[in-house]
Amino acid sequence: MNAPMQPHGVVVEPGTFIIEDRVRQTEAPDGWALIDICSVGLCGTDYHIFEGKHPFLEYPRVIGHELSGRVATDAHGYATGDLVVINPYLSCGTCHSCKRGKPNCCANIEVLGVHRDGGMTPQIAVPVGNLIRAEGLSPEQAAMVEFLAIGAHAVERPGVGPGDRALVTGVGPIGIGTALFARLKGADVSLLDLSEARLKSAQDLFGFAQCHASVEAAMSGGDGYDVVFDATGHRGAIEAGFAAVAFGGTYVLVSVVKETVTFSDPEFHKREMTLMGSRNALQADFDRVMSAIRAGDIDTDALCSLKISLSDLPSQMKTLAADRGGLIKVIVTLGE
Repeated sequence: MNAPMQPHGVVVEPGTFIIEDRVRQTEAPDGWALIDICSVGLCGTDYHIFEGKHPFLEYPRVIGHELSGRVATDAHGYATGDLVVINPYLSCGTCHSCKRGKPNCCANIEVLGVHRDGGMTPQIAVPVGNLIRAEGLSPEQAAMVEFLAIGAHAVERPGVGPGDRALVTGVGPIGIGTALFARLKGADVSLLDLSEARLKSAQDLFGFAQCHASVEAAMSGGDGYDVVFDATGHRGAIEAGFAAVAFGGTYVLVSVVKETVTFSDPEFHKREMTLMGSRNALQADFDRVMSAIRAGDIDTDALCSLKISLSDLPSQMKTLAADRGGLIKVIVTLGE
């Protein structure tokens, strides 16, 4: 008897994305659940995988980590048909960081679509502990929660609050999410990006008035920013961002690059600057994002630039990756 098959969206090697039929998993291990995938958000990570720029990856790889789905069979308190957000960070639960409540940077972490195959397929199995109920959200909204949670987590790291001057460099999806949650915390938010199209989109869609196309323009106020967030994924931009941090300020690196980043130690010390990384997100960040969406504080319609079916993605992946400066979030639809 032939095993049941289902299509998977696979980056076979840099520059090659195909739909490949693979065996469908029909049973979930104990403590896991089968999920019918509804929507998948395309992320900068997916484009980096397609372009061969991701530092933590082996090919071929089924991509997809911004996932919403419906529970396929009753399991561990979830009923068939329940809409869920999938937390794609599979942590070990036993390492030092997990024991200290930071599973987002688990020493043995496996991220769906990066370290192991992801959810660009009609059905996958995931640990029940990685499911988050998504009542009140649409499948498309639920697929946007993960990338917004990364921004929400970045804002929590330095404790952004009312009156803080914040600069977000790199106005892609992660940067926009970071800026939105910094503003919800009461910060005075400015944006920096070389793309005039991205800056105009941020102004028109989300009302960010303080938009700059250079560090010099962003620094016209003179004192720098209490918090600077880098979401560029570009070493040169990260290094240039140190100059935008005010004396006593904090620099949060949200993006990750393959290269070594360097900075001037005297400049760093005389400002008593804090440098911190921000990786992935915690359960509280996912909850914070869903609450904001339900409250109408996040305009998910404005975030969604394009919807596309999985079958159409191979013919458009190269174009989407090349022209993503004009996109915020592309949602790949697999079901309802």
